[in-house]
Amino acid sequence: MNRMMLCGAMLTATISLTGCMKDGKDGVDGDMGPVGDTGPAGADAPIPSLDLTILHLNDTHSHVEPHSFDYDVSGLTLQTTDSNGDRIDEVGVSYGGYPAITSVIKTIEQQQEHVIKLNAGDAITGTTMYTFFGGRVAAELMNNVCFDAYALGNHDFDNGDLGLANFIDMLNSTACNTPILAANVTPADTSALANGYIQPYTLIERGGQQIGIIGIDIAQKTLVSSSPDAGTTFADEVVTAQAQIDVLSAQGVENIILLTHYGYDNEVALAQAVTGVDVVVGGDSHSLLGDETLTDLGFNVSGEYPTVTTNADGETVCIVQAWEYGRVLGRLDVTFDDGVVTNCQGSPILPLTGNFTFMQPDAEWWHDPVALDYPDTDTIALTLTPEDELLVANGDGEAQRIIDEYNALSAEARNTVVGEATEDLCFERYPGQGRSSICDVQNTYLHGSDITAVISKAFLKMTPTADLAIQNAGGVRDDLPQGPITFDTVLTLLPFANTIVEGSMTGQQIVDVLEEALANTLDDGGSTGSYPYAAGLQFDVDASASAGNRISNVLVNPQLEGEWSALDLTASYRVVTNSFVAGGRDGYVTFGDITWDDTFREYSQALVDYLDQFGGTISKLPYSEYSTQSYTDESGCLHTNDFSCLAE
Repeated sequence: MNRMMLCGAMLTATISLTGCMKDGKDGVDGDMGPVGDTGPAGADAPIPSLDLTILHLNDTHSHVEPHSFDYDVSGLTLQTTDSNGDRIDEVGVSYGGYPAITSVIKTIEQQQEHVIKLNAGDAITGTTMYTFFGGRVAAELMNNVCFDAYALGNHDFDNGDLGLANFIDMLNSTACNTPILAANVTPADTSALANGYIQPYTLIERGGQQIGIIGIDIAQKTLVSSSPDAGTTFADEVVTAQAQIDVLSAQGVENIILLTHYGYDNEVALAQAVTGVDVVVGGDSHSLLGDETLTDLGFNVSGEYPTVTTNADGETVCIVQAWEYGRVLGRLDVTFDDGVVTNCQGSPILPLTGNFTFMQPDAEWWHDPVALDYPDTDTIALTLTPEDELLVANGDGEAQRIIDEYNALSAEARNTVVGEATEDLCFERYPGQGRSSICDVQNTYLHGSDITAVISKAFLKMTPTADLAIQNAGGVRDDLPQGPITFDTVLTLLPFANTIVEGSMTGQQIVDVLEEALANTLDDGGSTGSYPYAAGLQFDVDASASAGNRISNVLVNPQLEGEWSALDLTASYRVVTNSFVAGGRDGYVTFGDITWDDTFREYSQALVDYLDQFGGTISKLPYSEYSTQSYTDESGCLHTNDFSCLAE
């Protein structure tokens, strides 16, 4: 059995990663092979070579549970069939999450002599785990791993310097005591971070050698998109990195890693701009680096793992990221020879949890997927795990205990009241549909859903740099009855793991995407969940018209803070939407061509934040703010206050 097949056979709780690196192929599959010529070291004795394994995460954003991807099994002979007796062509493969990631980290630590564990920032904000418990869950899971260094990210400042200081206190509450790095961040004198919370670098010894790790946070983005205290400053990333490299070099430290939350493209440029750097472990851009193994599974790869370039000295630099949300663990194996990188190779590891599921025919989205049984689970695993990036790993028990504990507590937290609805807010997908369970059809006959209009406004107001918001009807799931609003209410209304994203669109692109959404609503094979709602944007809809001619009289009112005016088809507008339709799904094809900036605020959290910021109560909007100003149905009947179309 060859080495790759040995790696693929590891389906038990005790995973073995020895020998599972990609075979050396002179630069193939992220293996750069031997580079450079170490030569004589001059008068001083050469520094012994050091083989170092770097394990790294970034941008986990309080995501702790496993994820899943769809896998085509139509070519396999499975024994499991669906309820109709038909074969299963596609299964959901569960992967990632803190328990699986942690078990892989601990296994590699046992097997490799020299390991360091790095985290490149944005460990907090993004899920209800943070909403309910702040940084406690992330801190406990990180302390269980015990990272050797953590670089601050922009979203670590989302709750100001005090919020970040509280998170760091949690990280420092155990013997792990992870160093917090951000060389280009200087807290204000009055900041909660002022008393030694942040270090520019840390030194770690492995194999008798010093390894310098310098932290860099993305400066302008943190100032603009987060909430650092006034007076807390962010210096230039490149200038600061070089200055700190020079400090370490003066101390005789030859092996230097930049731990950066700076974005993949920026990190490549940074590596090329400075002298003395050997490795860049990055974050911020949520970049998945890898090869065709990942693209064949349907993942979008941004570059090679590792990305190899040269610094300003002409020496090799290896650059890595580990995607996002604990989906993968990055593993980079580096050889330092006399302070120069002579070899680096590795891959992102997608740890499979061993759970494979499918949906029964006609199942709704809220139904639990059906699990496959042995031997089909092993059959599927054996087709996946020959690749170095994929292995089956049972979860770490302590990580799972932490998650289970907070999941139990979150059941109580879900009952926390976050606001109040002063009246019934009817749910509808399109005007006059009659879907609401608490409202008469006449209530939504003219303008459509009340609650979807309010949620669209919440998205807009919680993204102050945007001009308008667009939200698909299907992203909202229920009526909102008059009375208290709890977290559980919000999660019932907005149950998906969508985030709020923002991008620039021309007026013509906005009209195009509205027409596409209506086409997917009205034409064969579509879904009423595609019907478009908006805030800061209004229009007339004629469902009886031909595709591409259903939208008219489009007006815009940026942030709902001025007057309504005609949409300029050639002008550029900032649009906020949810990450699901932003990918071009649900018929919103033009959205798929837009470059989106992800706020990483879950769309359910945006409604909670809106309630908190705007008085805690919500009610129906004035009809002037509803996006659908007039609606003509498919029969050609214009919906009016006499409700005559209902009688037909």
